[in-house]
Amino acid sequence: MYSSQFPQSEIGFIYDKTAWFINKHKTTSIITYLFFVAYFSLPSLQVPFLEYGSFRFTSLMEQRAIENYMIYYPKQSWIGINDVNPNLLKAIISMEDGKFFIHKGIDWKELNTSLKLNKRRGRSARGASTISMQLAKNLYLTTDKSLLRKAKEFIITFRMEKELTKRAILQNYINAVEWGDGIFGIKKAAEIYFGKEPAVLNKNECARLAAVIPSPLRFKPNTNAGYVLRRAAIIRSRLDDVILSL
Repeated sequence: MYSSQFPQSEIGFIYDKTAWFINKHKTTSIITYLFFVAYFSLPSLQVPFLEYGSFRFTSLMEQRAIENYMIYYPKQSWIGINDVNPNLLKAIISMEDGKFFIHKGIDWKELNTSLKLNKRRGRSARGASTISMQLAKNLYLTTDKSLLRKAKEFIITFRMEKELTKRAILQNYINAVEWGDGIFGIKKAAEIYFGKEPAVLNKNECARLAAVIPSPLRFKPNTNAGYVLRRAAIIRSRLDDVILSL
């Protein structure tokens, strides 16, 4: 016979009823659980197609359109990874995800370090999102910081790493990432900020573009803001250490 683990209270009553139902209806409970797992991971069902095709709209683009009262809808111009200066890829990896080619979507060591630092400072002082996690968020989720959104992000990330090559993940990333107000994808960013095609960007321009990824609505890569200059200098110093395994 089932016995309560909680004192008689509203919470204890709810727990008792839930535990009793699960014990008596195990099959139904399992099906319900699997349903919720499937629901939370629903966007990941589209993931396999990213290996072979391209997208035109992302969840973040839709969010930005709504924030601007649908006055304009951001557009994205797709470009293949072979048509981008390799230094840009190295710059992004060096600053955003140094273990991109090693981890399976989540950099657990970096995540643990970030959680400890944020807890000690009492605020979000350091992020630990990998390139794969950022892509999952940009494509299918929003910038909401809820635990539910983070759970979905993890599920989609795991699916991406299972279904896609690192090359496909990186190619989708450079086309999905936000580089300014209404600026999505490296092709549009390179044209607007430097008047060039991504293939002919120089090292400094690549470093500057990678430098503003964390704060694309606050900083522009073609300005001499201290934030941009400092991060670009760090990135340039790391370029030779990044080996592209594509």
